[in-house]
Amino acid sequence: MKIYTFFVSGTHCNACKILIEESIGEQSGVTSVLVNLAEQTVTVEGHIEDTPEALADEWSKLLEPHKYSLSVERKKSMKELVSLAYAIPLGFVLLGLFFILQRSGLVNMGFEGGLTPWTALLIGVIASLSTCLAVVGGLVLSLSAKVSQDAKTTRPFVFFHIGRIVGFMILGGLLGAIGSAISINGTVTAVLGILVAVVMVILGINLLDIFHVTKRFALVLPRHAFDRLTKIENGFFAPFIVGAGTFFLPCGFTQSMQLAALSSGSFIGGSIIMTAFAVGTLPMLALISFGSFRFAHTRYAPLFFRTAGVLVIGLGLFALLSALAGLGIIKPLFNI
Repeated sequence: MKIYTFFVSGTHCNACKILIEESIGEQSGVTSVLVNLAEQTVTVEGHIEDTPEALADEWSKLLEPHKYSLSVERKKSMKELVSLAYAIPLGFVLLGLFFILQRSGLVNMGFEGGLTPWTALLIGVIASLSTCLAVVGGLVLSLSAKVSQDAKTTRPFVFFHIGRIVGFMILGGLLGAIGSAISINGTVTAVLGILVAVVMVILGINLLDIFHVTKRFALVLPRHAFDRLTKIENGFFAPFIVGAGTFFLPCGFTQSMQLAALSSGSFIGGSIIMTAFAVGTLPMLALISFGSFRFAHTRYAPLFFRTAGVLVIGLGLFALLSALAGLGIIKPLFNI
């Protein structure tokens, strides 16, 4: 029995951890795999005779479709630094455009100063392009094999996406109703808004892929619950159930929107926020379904992730300002 430790690049959240552990865990001779997001390491134990360098190369090829790579030494490429230099100003430009639209009222649909559906929609688009929804994309790609013997049918995919949107709509509404039932007042709403802002800032930092200590704060779904979701047997409505079940997958973006839905304090408010987020993820997940397309495969993926990181951090900071204004600590500055 041997133990190998590798450095991994390209990880952002717990979905990445699950995907890497499952992919390497299926390889011959491997008995256990543990990914440490904060340290960006992968520890593999098993009856393996290859050298660490050979294993890093072999498993990097295995993980390449998801844009992860392993190495025996920690390294940062000049290409990553260049992408960061472009991402920061580009992110600020996009933030400026978004808040100009907010101030103009063209995309203003707020719930008493809380997160707007338009912001939730934008976060959904970012999440769908990010590897943070890699597990959801993996579920989509596996549906045809798990649910139907007819490779040409689109029914499993259609049911999956309908189930995802309906599930997010109903479950988001339930979160809003829970917020209403426990009599969330303005102060509690502002405190929840601060939590949403903190989660968003942490997600943005993770997307920048510079500081890794924040990755230890990710909320996670128990692994056995995730495994049960991914192993649902064949059945006519199985894709619908799996789609709705993605509401519970360990994705930081989803969790931040769930907090926002709870703080909305109404069934309709929570439902609209979660539906907007699910609709934002739909275009890219649909492309994955019908075209096996992954944005993360492209050469522009590092630039996108870092630009998205700047954008998400900015949105999180503005959400924080809004929450502080709700507490009366500062004067309202932005219409978000």
